Amino acid sequence: MTHARIVLWLSLTLRSTRSLCRANFVEWQPPKPPNPGAMENGTGPCREERPPTAQETTVTEGAAKIVFPSSNEVFYNPVQEFNRDLTCAVITEFARIQLGTKGIQIKVPGEKDLQKVVVDLSEQEEEKVDWKDGENLAPGDKPQIAVVGEICEEGLRVLEGLAASGLRSIRFALEVPGLRSVVANDASARAVDLMRHNVQLNGVAHLVQPNQADARMLMYQHQKVSERFDVIDLDPYGSPAPFLDAAVQAVSEGGLLCVTCTDMAVLAGNSGETCYSKYGAMALKSRACHEMALRIVLHSLDLRANCYQRFVVPLLSISADFYVRVFVRVFTGQAKVKASARVKFSAACGPPVSPECEHCGQRHQVGLSRGGPCWVRGPHLCPCPLEPVLSTSCTAPPVPPQELPDVPLYYTLDQLSSTIHCNTPSLLQLRSALLHAGFRVSLSHACKSAVKTDAPSTALWDIMRCWEKTCPVKRERLSETSPAFRILSVEPRLQANFTIREDANPSSRQRGLKRFQANPEANWGPRPRARPGAKAASQVLERRRLLQNKRKDPPEDRAQRAARLKTFPCKRFKEGTCQQGDQCCYSHSPLPGASADATPTDCPETPPTRTPLDPGPAAGPGVD
Repeated sequence: MTHARIVLWLSLTLRSTRSLCRANFVEWQPPKPPNPGAMENGTGPCREERPPTAQETTVTEGAAKIVFPSSNEVFYNPVQEFNRDLTCAVITEFARIQLGTKGIQIKVPGEKDLQKVVVDLSEQEEEKVDWKDGENLAPGDKPQIAVVGEICEEGLRVLEGLAASGLRSIRFALEVPGLRSVVANDASARAVDLMRHNVQLNGVAHLVQPNQADARMLMYQHQKVSERFDVIDLDPYGSPAPFLDAAVQAVSEGGLLCVTCTDMAVLAGNSGETCYSKYGAMALKSRACHEMALRIVLHSLDLRANCYQRFVVPLLSISADFYVRVFVRVFTGQAKVKASARVKFSAACGPPVSPECEHCGQRHQVGLSRGGPCWVRGPHLCPCPLEPVLSTSCTAPPVPPQELPDVPLYYTLDQLSSTIHCNTPSLLQLRSALLHAGFRVSLSHACKSAVKTDAPSTALWDIMRCWEKTCPVKRERLSETSPAFRILSVEPRLQANFTIREDANPSSRQRGLKRFQANPEANWGPRPRARPGAKAASQVLERRRLLQNKRKDPPEDRAQRAARLKTFPCKRFKEGTCQQGDQCCYSHSPLPGASADATPTDCPETPPTRTPLDPGPAAGPGVD
């Protein structure tokens, strides 16, 4: 954690340009000739006119409108619109903080009745801070105003390392005020050519600079303090691991690093070895896998920054749909880097434990000590209520609750109830019981039925024992060695009170705000990787739908299998050696069009010839 105070202002109304919320697709129209004087990457004029390509569409999202090929040659996923909305909102508030220290105010179109939510991320004593506009100005000076679409000489330098069609960078230029320049980089020549056209189409050539290069090499070339970027956005296809080392070196002091990970199968524990090779941590497959994925990504970022005497301060981390997204600030400080280890390393020691668990009588599960290491410091997830910044998003985003910053992972209601085979209490009843007992409790945005609490396991099981008394379990059906029998055989020391408390229901839940991202469209999820000459993404998805569960052969009964084998001629019969006669599973009268080489690979091999003393089974060989 940094000793400096980090203030994040969240506005109720960020931008009116989000009235065009969902991506709209219309037929392609011939592009207008680009401005000959426009420059690309500051090195020369843009290409005069890009020839139209067949089957192109126009995609409208936010304030941007881009031409996009129907074929999957340049990657685009409309489901990630919420990701782009959230990024525009966070960078806007980051620009308000950064430029506010220089006496520059930002102006967002449609922003009215600004309400500031102050968040202190330092480890010092909490205090409220309210910055007044123009407090850093000399008497008589007028504050400088930064507006959307204009170059701010002291503004933010933004890099989108993997820009694809350039949609995200164009939205930055059209929706985020206080920008000095936006570098839209991609390694694909087809993508960069498409970006140049889209930049001209939206009239943001003065802000957005298309660039073709390897993102890692580009960031390594901007390691000097004077050449670093204030904001770096990484949204790769799959894992961002190859880009993290260069990113933590190319971001400025206190700069913003935005990272997306779509390889959730790896981060959620399906392949722990792969997760270790990419992120330096072992992922565990558990109910809390999505939050652990966030913590693994944060630890990986901090570990790479520590190599260069830098450390990260998480601002916002969220798990949505099929990806995780983290926003961190990067600072330099040797003392804070040493504190990343949290403890002094010495010989291992710990409290003695019995061979069996004191609650269920089963063997101990090592748990998190088998996984990780991962980020355990707070705040890490949604350090403040996000209603002001998220409720205005056009894609109806989830509103994550304020989560306990010092409680890693969580319990789930169904897991607790299934352990003792009882009915599941409501979320409000369990939260109320924990609050009545004097413990802290919160929800988790990563799971609907999750509960994060600082209550020890003994108190939690006492609450579940008290709940079981309201709807008793039939003990005669429980095995004496089962965890449920062992847990319920102990009388609870804590008498739980399940009376609903008002503070057990978060304010966002009381107001009926959407807390979890709904499925935005049919067949939503990760899109196939962009490839030259690829088919349209819609064709790929349609083929997947048609082939769903069609590649498996239907099960056969004995009669069907015997009839199928009779369609193949018997090789031994053709050679004059088969003595099975009519009981042979293969045909002894070659069918028209059948050949001896057509024997299927899954047919049983004809058994060796039997002697008259050993006639074999009456049913004949080859029949199950």
